[in-house]
Amino acid sequence: MLIRVLAILFFSGFAAKDVAAAQLPANGRSEDVALGPGDVVRILVWREPDLSGDFIIDELGIVTLPMVGRVDVRDVPVSQVRDKLMTAYVAQLRNPSVTITPLRRVYVLGEVNKPGLYTADPTLSLAGVLALAGGATSTGDVRRIRLVRNGSVVQTRVDPAASLVNVNIRSQDQIFVDRRPWTDRNSALLGSAAISAVTLVLSVLIR
Repeated sequence: MLIRVLAILFFSGFAAKDVAAAQLPANGRSEDVALGPGDVVRILVWREPDLSGDFIIDELGIVTLPMVGRVDVRDVPVSQVRDKLMTAYVAQLRNPSVTITPLRRVYVLGEVNKPGLYTADPTLSLAGVLALAGGATSTGDVRRIRLVRNGSVVQTRVDPAASLVNVNIRSQDQIFVDRRPWTDRNSALLGSAAISAVTLVLSVLIR
């Protein structure tokens, strides 16, 4: 019974940390984010559904939009892209209103419940992105997050409270959640062994 209680408390501690991290406010503003290849721009033109939608930026940093055509947005902040579109639309639309939301397309892999490709606002925290993937598994360690780009590890031990833009995560990057150390994953077993050892010693001393 004691072992069961200790195990519940142990895993509850990790669950509480995950929830607390996921609720941390995101850093930065979407309009300050610079766009790049592989990103998605979600565009909403007021009262113009044919001009609105999600558009992928190609490998050259070009996005092709209805009515406007090809627009070079590589390394351009969202606020400047919106200004470009407003200039293009004002000649053809009456009082145009444009909203742009940048989105990164990243892979969340490793010890998560739903690994795969996810689209997320770059101001979202890594903990928030992990939540999209169903959170860490019972053996996952949110303190051991690696960032992989083009097959190479570019960052280790990434802070789950940091936003995607603050740690320079790009589209097509891979966010890996590693396993907790063996001692953490087998703490209940180690606790049981310790209790058994103490019980054995005490029984010998009592005799």
